[in-house]
Amino acid sequence: MEVALLVVLVVVVLFAMTTVLRSVRIVPQARAGNVERLGRYHRTLEPGLNFVIPYVDRVRPLIDLREQVVSFKPQPVITEDNLVVDIDTVLYFQVTDPRAASYEIANFIQGVEQLTVTTLRNVVGGMDLEMTLTSRDTINSQLRGVLDEATGKWGIRVNRVEIKAIDPPRSIKEAMEKQMRAERDKRAAILTAEGFRQSQILTAEGEKQSAILRAEGERTSQILKAEGQSQAIDEVFQAVHRNDPDPKLLAYQYLQMLPQLAQGPGNTFWVIPSEVTSALQGVSKAFTEALPQSPATREHRPSQAGSEAVAEAERAAAEAKAVADQPLGMPRSIESANAVADALKEFTAQPEPAEKPRDN
Repeated sequence: MEVALLVVLVVVVLFAMTTVLRSVRIVPQARAGNVERLGRYHRTLEPGLNFVIPYVDRVRPLIDLREQVVSFKPQPVITEDNLVVDIDTVLYFQVTDPRAASYEIANFIQGVEQLTVTTLRNVVGGMDLEMTLTSRDTINSQLRGVLDEATGKWGIRVNRVEIKAIDPPRSIKEAMEKQMRAERDKRAAILTAEGFRQSQILTAEGEKQSAILRAEGERTSQILKAEGQSQAIDEVFQAVHRNDPDPKLLAYQYLQMLPQLAQGPGNTFWVIPSEVTSALQGVSKAFTEALPQSPATREHRPSQAGSEAVAEAERAAAEAKAVADQPLGMPRSIESANAVADALKEFTAQPEPAEKPRDN
């Protein structure tokens, strides 16, 4: 009897402890739990310590109220230009109403995934491949708008939808790589041509400036040389006019310059000007015409050496005149010019005859 009473007491204590434990619910932060009383929704448990009626209230599994990230597997999508691309999406959502998330849809994760796939196919189906690859922001905004509107009654708020990857077919990838390679080669060729063109332009401008500066230098040099020559000629001209030379001296100087014209190493023939005849005649006349005789010279006749020098000068003048009388187009030999010059030198080198002493 006592044993039976002890067993009943132990059972009652265990039942009481179990009842107390089932009546207390501790909900963590950012979690929520729906309470069903006799199978019907009663209330939502808040984070912290909560009490329920055991055996009458039933607490459903807790719902996470934090923002969740769900990555869906790549989905095949057909673009407007009939190309199949695999699009991998990432969804960011948050449960705002635990009651609607539990009772409005059986599995809100699966519902969001399927809604994302259908919306993605509708959006990408109106774009070609190039627009799909370059319009990710447009696709994201359209997906977010449709999903947020559809999942609002489920107690879910879609914060962001991101396109993680868009994978076109392998053949399209190879074609795109070839196109990009061709574009890069084209840009490289254009840049190379532009660089070469700019280099040529700069080089031409540099050469132009160099040529201009060189021409200006040469012009200045020629001007200075011309001014120097002009001043030299003017000085010579003034000196000649100050000394007042007679025509006989000028003719003699003219004949002295003739051999220098034939001294060049490249001269194979020499043209004697027609004026040399008149110059020789003037020199010959200067030595042959009678000079005023002084009392000393009146008594003595010229020496034999002086007569021979005069004869030699006359002969040289005759030869020069014969050469000068040749047609203008025929070359005159250098030997003739040298002979004339030598004759003149010998004549001028003859010593003057010594005067005989006068008889007192």
